[in-house]
Amino acid sequence: MKYVSRVPRPPLDRLIDDLYYLEGAPPYARLTLPPMPSALLIVNLGPPFRIRAGTETATAAYADGCVVTMPTRAFEFGYPPETRSVGVHFKPWGPAPFLPMPAAELCDRPVTMEQVWGRPAIAELRDRLATAGGPHEMLTLLEEELLRRLCETAGLGLVRHTSGVIAAAGGAVAIGDLSVAAGVSSTHLARRFKELIGVTPKRLARTHRFTATVFAIDPAGPIDWGALAGGAGYFDQAHFGHEFRAFTGLTPTRYVEVRRRFLREHPGHVLDGWSLPAD
Repeated sequence: MKYVSRVPRPPLDRLIDDLYYLEGAPPYARLTLPPMPSALLIVNLGPPFRIRAGTETATAAYADGCVVTMPTRAFEFGYPPETRSVGVHFKPWGPAPFLPMPAAELCDRPVTMEQVWGRPAIAELRDRLATAGGPHEMLTLLEEELLRRLCETAGLGLVRHTSGVIAAAGGAVAIGDLSVAAGVSSTHLARRFKELIGVTPKRLARTHRFTATVFAIDPAGPIDWGALAGGAGYFDQAHFGHEFRAFTGLTPTRYVEVRRRFLREHPGHVLDGWSLPAD
């Protein structure tokens, strides 16, 4: 697969980790994506892809693309045999200035691009992207569209700063201390987080801790699960295992088996690192 990415210019860099272009045959027809502290926007330029989100048993087709706010459960992404898209990896609060609804309404409920920006606008954007001169021009067009749509968002500074504190601590923070440090009530802070991220500060902290723990795993070598759980601040190995199943649907040992399969079958693939084969 071909993958091109770059960080956008200010002020979008406060909201976005990177813009990307993806094209080619996927390593697996279906990939499982565990939750992580980020959000996603995809403008699809190829055949429809399918998503099964949260606890849903059925998949839904997305022809024009989708927006996924920060998930709380793993979701399954079904690629067509040949995929082509441009997208945005947002910071957790990043989609808020571009959404016509509170992020909480989209939690674990991906929506189409048409539902977010309307059919005429997304059709026109897809046409311009499809006729662009290459990936870098496409990313510039997407960046310009985002800059044009960027809106002032109440409470964004509060949520961004508090989220930064949570991220810097790897999720190991006392949630009650966050509102005190911010000078607002815990109810106000939680409400702003739900509006702009879709989850509470506590849930964001859990996701950061889980993500940091997973990235500390080296699937190619032996793993001391007890030391890993203790170092991440979990009460014990049982608590760690429970969190793993809640986030991925897998036990820790099964997760490593699946990761090793990806490494074995597709070493160095651009989608390796977080995605898991669902087949």
